[in-house]
Amino acid sequence: MHKFLVSRGKKLSLGRPLIMGVLNVTPDSFSDGGKFLDLNQAVKRALTMVQEGADIIDIGGESSGPDSQNVSLKEELARVIPVVRMLRAQTTAWVSVDTYKAEVARSAIEAGADMINDVTAFRGDKQMASVVAAAGVPVVIMYSKDSSARTTRKVVKYKNVVSFVQKFLKERVAVGMKAGILKGQFILDPGMGAFVSGEPKYSLQILKKLEKFGDMGLPILIGASRKGFIGQVLGVSLDERLEGGLAAHALAVLHGAAIIRTHDVKETRRVVDMVSAILKS
Repeated sequence: MHKFLVSRGKKLSLGRPLIMGVLNVTPDSFSDGGKFLDLNQAVKRALTMVQEGADIIDIGGESSGPDSQNVSLKEELARVIPVVRMLRAQTTAWVSVDTYKAEVARSAIEAGADMINDVTAFRGDKQMASVVAAAGVPVVIMYSKDSSARTTRKVVKYKNVVSFVQKFLKERVAVGMKAGILKGQFILDPGMGAFVSGEPKYSLQILKKLEKFGDMGLPILIGASRKGFIGQVLGVSLDERLEGGLAAHALAVLHGAAIIRTHDVKETRRVVDMVSAILKS
């Protein structure tokens, strides 16, 4: 397993689980849509998450959740790039951009982004792998049952969800390496919630058997934060999913997750650090 994430000479240690704070500069994100459309508010939120313990800020200018809307290239660039530039000037924390569009990725990297998070795993834009390869930055590739960035609530059934997702991720790593991405640049996200299926048991099974994804020797990212499957399991509304998310992320770290992507940085940092301390004792 690689000990660092490396981006153009910068290193981020994987000696402890990293926290990736979610910053949605969108009007329609399922959890915090519309809260951080203003540039100054977005940067203020990002810097607060850094103070709370975020190692990486993941900026998204186009929501990919159910019922989200397509965003033009021009609009996504206008939402994301000013935030990347201003953040880069104010913090040494890593900046990630959550996009499937190659041109957004290219512009974000030029503006100072350290990594790319592609929920389509290069399926949304065939040029994305080439952009990542040329820049030499880490890239998160995520499993989604839907080939586009618009996920659905469709119930998909799996005979063995872990082996199915493993096969998908191996194939997408191969696509990326063919384009020139080095194996050490990949971070694997097996997906959670509606990205996997409208049926929650498959997300639970991925978390339960997460260590199996470690067989590929690459860092694993889990983003269960506020996802619908938590609400389905616990019978709670969106604003009551914190504890379920913390439980999912604690288990993910126990089973080898290297990066936790969350809206709730302060609480998640504490839970993750406690689990890490127990594991290292």
